[in-house]
Amino acid sequence: MLDEQRDKYVRKGLGAFPDIPSHQIFSVAKREAEAWADEVEAGGLTQKHIVTVRDACEDYLSSKPNDIAEGVFRRHVYPDTLSQIKLDKLRRQHLREWRKRLEETPALISRNRSGLTRTKARSAATVNRDMVPLRAALNRVLPPGPPATEAAWQEALKPAKNAVTPRTLYLDMAQRKRLVNGSSDEIRPFIHAMCLLPIRVGAMAALRIADLEPRTLTITIGRDKSGKPRQIAVPASTMEFLLKQSTHRLPEQPIFCRSNGRCWDRNSWKRPIKCAAEAANLPTSTTAYTLRHSVITDLVMSGQSLFLVAKLAGTGVQMIEDHYGHLVRDKAENALETLHF
Repeated sequence: MLDEQRDKYVRKGLGAFPDIPSHQIFSVAKREAEAWADEVEAGGLTQKHIVTVRDACEDYLSSKPNDIAEGVFRRHVYPDTLSQIKLDKLRRQHLREWRKRLEETPALISRNRSGLTRTKARSAATVNRDMVPLRAALNRVLPPGPPATEAAWQEALKPAKNAVTPRTLYLDMAQRKRLVNGSSDEIRPFIHAMCLLPIRVGAMAALRIADLEPRTLTITIGRDKSGKPRQIAVPASTMEFLLKQSTHRLPEQPIFCRSNGRCWDRNSWKRPIKCAAEAANLPTSTTAYTLRHSVITDLVMSGQSLFLVAKLAGTGVQMIEDHYGHLVRDKAENALETLHF
């Protein structure tokens, strides 16, 4: 093909496609040839920097900045041999081997100041979550391969079924108040906020003073699972509580700070919440997520629409239906029971 910018003909061998069934080789070769032609016509820049798996991950982050994806790539992709494999050589077996290594990597529970860590076996649900960013990054630059072939890279990243363990621990209002009262002065405002709003704990920790809009009683949640900012309306009492935590600080500073001035994160909030649960004589399995689950449960039980609950929680209606729909059904059955005569 003629590269007009360099005024010379360029060639590229597409290979023999040994992993592709013979009746599909032409269509696959045609697709790759057309993609290469588009690249040459664009000055060779379209895919020039996206050569390896790591390139695909970095390109994904540049277009969709996401702390969760960045963490997964930094811990499990970049240090791995998978990151240096060229995309045109990537096969299902490469990703199967990477997935096996991921499954065998212990999950971090905590790390103390001296550097000692506590770990546990990585659950299937955690593996599913860790595969999501890599699957998304590769989907941007690779078409799915033919099913049941080595070119079907996507098959190795399919989530395991029935991997989600339901969160069953529920704390009622009185128990949540005991948890707040039993917490240290440092983390008490943070725990109290988790009892007021059903947003994810990481999103709560990332809230900045600038995210509060007292005039309209709205909060902008910037760091959440979707990676896109969203707004929710809150009661005046909740806004007043959040503003109280924000006095004498700059707009870009976090609302909830530790005593050292740093934001809360999953390694720093676990121990204080565990201590607060012990002080309040609550189950040892109490976590930050327990509070979110309990608040969502109360919202559903109060008769709020599943759409509204999903919007407040920053999740899909289907997720709320799957995990909390039985609460609505139970209330409906009780209501129908009152009609019996």
